[in-house]
Amino acid sequence: MAQQPGIPKSVKFLLGGSAGMLATVFVQPLDLVKNRMQMSGAGSAAREHKTSIHAIRAIMSNEGIFGFYNGLSAGLLRQATYTTTRLGIYTQLFEYFSKPDGTPPNFFVKAGLGVTAGGCGAFVGTPAEISLIRMTSDGRLPPDQQRNYKNVFDALNRIIREEGLFTLWRGCGPTVVRAMVVNASQLASYSQAKSVLLNTSYFQDNIFCHFVASMISGFITTTVSMPVDIAKTRIQNMSVVDGVPEYKGAVDVLSRVVKKEGLFSLWKGFTPYFARLGPHTVLTFIFLERLTSLYKGHKGIEGGRSL
Repeated sequence: MAQQPGIPKSVKFLLGGSAGMLATVFVQPLDLVKNRMQMSGAGSAAREHKTSIHAIRAIMSNEGIFGFYNGLSAGLLRQATYTTTRLGIYTQLFEYFSKPDGTPPNFFVKAGLGVTAGGCGAFVGTPAEISLIRMTSDGRLPPDQQRNYKNVFDALNRIIREEGLFTLWRGCGPTVVRAMVVNASQLASYSQAKSVLLNTSYFQDNIFCHFVASMISGFITTTVSMPVDIAKTRIQNMSVVDGVPEYKGAVDVLSRVVKKEGLFSLWKGFTPYFARLGPHTVLTFIFLERLTSLYKGHKGIEGGRSL
């Protein structure tokens, strides 16, 4: 993801964050459905949603069409922090490890760069992430248990005031691990898929190529990262009664899910997750490619690959 001669480092970070925020506007409803599916059956509660379609109908019936955009402000802040950091760092590392003639690093180096970028981005983005999880899960709770955050800034303020500053980093461990897994698979598989496609006679470096590479990347990332994601989601949304948290950690979440709900429940919400991650990956990389191209055209910068 580099070879952008003449583009300042700050601009690379800005382009990455902007691309992620634009993509989130389109896929926020799918993120909400995915979170509801992952929280369905949590603890001792009965499973609320059997399928993604059932979840969508319930949300539409109980909260209306705008209920699908609960937590949008948190989703945008998450992209402004997490995606800006991870794509900016990945861009810089990709450029650094590319050869002088422009040859990109091999797949395993790309994976390592993705792990590093993802971990850094996740730590920075965890406060927005926990706000997003809570805001998108609020509608499934009884009225007397709902937190009713007005927006992401109200959520952050109340979490600090009611639960303490470090609660903003609750679940930071699984969040960072998930981000490492996601980025190692997403960024590396996108770059690798794009390189493979461009080496055939069927693709050119255009939106169609970016779309195909993104969908391949999205499927791989969804399959690999879902077990870690469900652990992260439940930890960040868990209740603490008399100082005792609902879960001891990510391993406790995973073992209890497998024991009570079955092994394949680790991939609960696969359809909305992929339906969200696939398009989000597609849109993020397409927006990033287009924004980069527009910036280069505006500044008269020639040549260089973007991703």
